[in-house]
Formats: sequence, C-alpha cells, structure tokens
Amino acid sequence: MFILSNFIKSIATILHILLNLYMWVFIIRALISWVSPDPYNPIVRFLYNITDPVMDRVRRYLPLNFGGIDLTPMVIILVLIFLDSFLIPSLYELAARLT
Repeated sequence: MFILSNFIKSIATILHILLNLYMWVFIIRALISWVSPDPYNPIVRFLYNITDPVMDRVRRYLPLNFGGIDLTPMVIILVLIFLDSFLIPSLYELAARLT
C-alpha cells in the first residue's frame, strides 16, 4: 500500500503543477487578447492552439460574451482553481489513508 500511496501523491503533485501551468497559460492568453497580437507569432499561435479547444467547448455551452468582453477565460480559470483546491487535497487525503 505504501507504493500506491506514493504513486497517488506523485500524481497529485504533477496534476497540481499542470493545473497551475494551464491557469497561467489562460491568464497570458487573456492578457495578450487585450492588444492586437501578431497571429503569425509562434508564441501567440502556441497559446491559441493550446487554449482554443477548451475555450471553444465552453463557448459552445455557455455564451459568455457580454458587451464585447469575452468572459470565457475567467470561467475556465475559476474551474481550474476549483479543481486545484478540491481534487488535489482529495488525492493527498486518499494517499494518507492508504499508508
């Protein structure tokens, strides 16, 4: 059981890092959208390619465009914060119970 506990802790740590990294990618994407970025810039294309699939899916179910302001990144960031604050401690608690 000790090995499974360490495995779950490792998964929780990696998931925590990935959720935080993805949250910062959305923050950077939202900040870049306030200026008119060059769509051929490789960094801008990377940010759009990594965030557009999630944003398109959220936009399909929740039209969050009010007065020309797209609130989709804010909703996604809130969901990522919720997952980070709920899922990660739950995984750590599960790992603690297995020891």
